[in-house]
Amino acid sequence: MKKANASETLVTESLSVRDKKHLWHPLTQHKLHPEMLGIVKAKGAVLYDENGKEYIDGIASWYTSAYGHCNEYITDKVYAQMQKLDQVVFSGFTHEPAVKLSEELIKLLPENQEKLFFSDNGSTATEIGIKMALQYHFNQGRKRKTMLAFEEGFHGDTFGAMSVSGLSVYNGPFEEFFIDVERIDVPTDENIEEILSDLEIRLQQNHIAGFIYEPLVQGAAAMKMHKAENLNRILKLLKRHGVLTIADEVMTGFGKTGKPFASDYIDTKPDIICMSKALTAGLIPMAITSCSEEVYNAFYSDDLAKGLFHGHTYTGNPLACTAALAGLELLQSEEIQDSIERIISSHQEFDSRIKNHEKVARTRQCGIIYALDLNVKMERYGNLRDQIFKHFMNNGVFLRPLGSTIYISAPYVITDEQLQKIYTTIEDLLNSI
Repeated sequence: MKKANASETLVTESLSVRDKKHLWHPLTQHKLHPEMLGIVKAKGAVLYDENGKEYIDGIASWYTSAYGHCNEYITDKVYAQMQKLDQVVFSGFTHEPAVKLSEELIKLLPENQEKLFFSDNGSTATEIGIKMALQYHFNQGRKRKTMLAFEEGFHGDTFGAMSVSGLSVYNGPFEEFFIDVERIDVPTDENIEEILSDLEIRLQQNHIAGFIYEPLVQGAAAMKMHKAENLNRILKLLKRHGVLTIADEVMTGFGKTGKPFASDYIDTKPDIICMSKALTAGLIPMAITSCSEEVYNAFYSDDLAKGLFHGHTYTGNPLACTAALAGLELLQSEEIQDSIERIISSHQEFDSRIKNHEKVARTRQCGIIYALDLNVKMERYGNLRDQIFKHFMNNGVFLRPLGSTIYISAPYVITDEQLQKIYTTIEDLLNSI
């Protein structure tokens, strides 16, 4: 039988049908979930599917499109850059967008951050942070080979990032290949003293190289939140023992907690910070791992082998750097800062309405991130979770439940009317399950 040509395929088959032939999607068991929704356009806080239906993007497409989809201020800047320099090797070369981004981002980062290392995505940002911590000690002749991480943390899908992540639903088949990792509980007012006491004993062995953590909010752990003051006590103790601290701000960075970075709420600043997602406003993939001068100096040597020999083809891509620069300008604008405050207040009003609902077990908020746990027993990936997801989509709202947790992390440009539709759709769910 003759194969249909491209034009015939486009006319006769939907995106959803064509998708099934060759594509393998992330976090998907295709035998159980074979259907993918074709999205043809996005603008502001709205996605449009191939049938013309609209969906409010309540999670900014995995926390990336913070300033709204197809933001013309950003796309115009990137288009102009495309006419001058699209891509160039970043080993041995540099360019204006990368240099300018370093100058502007350093101003916004915690004051101890001095150097930036570019890569492609959140996983590689944390992978590089882990390598920095391990090699930092190796370069100085110290045998510290163990990483420390929180229980239920998530730091990405490459091997180092998986190693320090604590969600076995993602990592099970690979665990025997991981680097050496020890874990501690996420701090609460009730367990912080026990955590510190246990850590003091462990630290006497001088085997821990670095501690990687999601500050204030553990995203994949269903938006589990902890207090800045308790985390600060852990960081202070680790610093006294020479352990490098690595803040994974891939999800929390660039305004989501109400400040530029979650680390801004914590007195003890990290030695290393990992960034991606909203860094480039959801337009082009890029990541940055920043570090202090002290960390950088451990690699600065006449000995070639002491360098950080890690690289990616698209490291420091000029278009991605330009998108990031435009995003930084928007983040610091009065309009976006006012919008962040508006969303925070709106979530607080919504919380006052639903926190005592019989189907709500608990609620929490950090900046524009809002989460509620359903008072319903269910699996992280199961039939009830799928039914809840369909409820939202049928009502024109894109929210992606994490098991029994429903969370909102919408673009900063979302309107009050769109926010209220998200809230109403959640309330309708609570009254129906």
